[in-house]
Amino acid sequence: MAILKDQLIHNLLKEEQAPQNMIIVVEVGAVHMAFAISILVKDLADELALVDVMEDKLKGEMMNLQHGSLFLGMPKIVSGKDYNVTANSKLVIITAGAHQQEGESSLNLVQCNVNIFKFIISNIPNYKLLIVLNPVDILTYVAWKISGFPKSRVIGSGCSLDSAQFHYLMEERLGIHPLSCHRRVLGERGYSTVSVWKPTRPGMIAHACHPSTLEGRSESIS
Repeated sequence: MAILKDQLIHNLLKEEQAPQNMIIVVEVGAVHMAFAISILVKDLADELALVDVMEDKLKGEMMNLQHGSLFLGMPKIVSGKDYNVTANSKLVIITAGAHQQEGESSLNLVQCNVNIFKFIISNIPNYKLLIVLNPVDILTYVAWKISGFPKSRVIGSGCSLDSAQFHYLMEERLGIHPLSCHRRVLGERGYSTVSVWKPTRPGMIAHACHPSTLEGRSESIS
């Protein structure tokens, strides 16, 4: 079979080239897959690597992405339990850790996740980190201290998801398009966040305050 392949196909590249924009996502889960699909749709990487200790589930998710990548520019998609697959990466997204249960404070998970982070960060390349795990503020600081990276290379997701939800509510309740809404949710992610209402566009003020906007709506935005 190898001889037939060599006769039919001639490789133009003498050796496999290292990826220029490789992104790693650590842990297979709902958040992990949302990141992976978004990366592929936005064409942000020429190679995507998935890492998890659950090899069977990891292989299944990798194959799903590989089969669907035909419609998304065909980047290389690999996976593995071994952190060797993270070599040459530009960004490592960490979603792995103990997850918050309903009614549980995210602060209860800190020590458990600190131990998980120590293992993960000691095995990944010396590149940028994106932390997406609650309590994200504390764990981003922990990742920075453990890694020893410059602070500009350790990023937390912060309140970006809360801000996106806020924009959606503004569209749903007041009819303001999310791309025209530049208000933000600030503070420590969780129950301590603050919605900043100061508007940035006069058109938004006029539209939001017009009486017809709230006709027939008894809801209030909290």
